[in-house]
Amino acid sequence: MKILMGTKNPGKIEGARQAFEKYFDKIEIEGIPVSSEVGDQPVNEEILQGAKNRVKNLKEYAENNNINADYYISSEAGITNLLGEWIDINCVVVESKDGLQSVGTSQGFPIPDKYIDEIKSTELGKVMDKIFSGKELAKGKGGISFLTKNEISRIDLTKSAFIMALTKHINGDIWK
Repeated sequence: MKILMGTKNPGKIEGARQAFEKYFDKIEIEGIPVSSEVGDQPVNEEILQGAKNRVKNLKEYAENNNINADYYISSEAGITNLLGEWIDINCVVVESKDGLQSVGTSQGFPIPDKYIDEIKSTELGKVMDKIFSGKELAKGKGGISFLTKNEISRIDLTKSAFIMALTKHINGDIWK
């Protein structure tokens, strides 16, 4: 099974791989960097829009380069206060070659208000690197691994978001 993912981020790719391997055999994920068409730090509705844009741009890339895939997938992390508190969530989009699209989200974790303005002007990963004296935390375990004392990683959050999105694909009769 060929899967194209709209990123080269190894943590996101690994999370997707772990989710798809729960339900499908012999998967191959190829990461292709494509634009989200939203800012570096997506806020609120931009999170889902960025993930949808990545899938749209990934499909266009595949068509222009004669690449066939069974699934086109993306993952976009961002901050939201739509529930009344600032949290970071990961939103994913999974679209099959026949056009069935689904969305999933990860668990969210709280963001201290004192960092919100700085995060909005840069991005969460850069602020986390500064707080935890790390380097490119977003590409590996993520800042969440430090916040949870290594209990949950960015890979885990991405995996759970993809499992949520895959429910529509592995239980398709419910949606028909």
